[in-house]
Amino acid sequence: MKRLSTFDKELLNLLQGDIPICSHPFAELARRLGTEENTVLERLRELKSAGFLRRIGTFFDSNSLGYQGTLVALKVEPSEICAVAEAVNRYPGATHNYEREGVYNLWFTLLTPNAEYESNILSEIRSLRGVEDMLKLKANKKYKINVQFKLQ
Repeated sequence: MKRLSTFDKELLNLLQGDIPICSHPFAELARRLGTEENTVLERLRELKSAGFLRRIGTFFDSNSLGYQGTLVALKVEPSEICAVAEAVNRYPGATHNYEREGVYNLWFTLLTPNAEYESNILSEIRSLRGVEDMLKLKANKKYKINVQFKLQ
């Protein structure tokens, strides 16, 4: 699949900010789009498989839930970057894992319920093969940016 259909664009537009909070959200999306729930689910599987969709989920105010966030920058041997990224991705609190140019070439955010849990995870990550250095960058102020791409 290389191009998005009109239906795919409408579906993706809804997913970016209007997922219904109900027992059958995909059935409700299907109703809004004039189709069946199975059609919506199949399109989502195909869109994910084709790389147009990474995940479907919600955002919570982590501070209100008692979690703390940390931005982490890793200096990783280039030959190990994929293995380290995959290992980081296995931690439930790791988000926004991405490769960057520069000395610190792998960055991610980590949400944890307390400092001890964070310290344990970061110690494990620091000991991974190929990790040469780590910067832990605590947020002083939280900025929330809501980005939605309106597909036409």
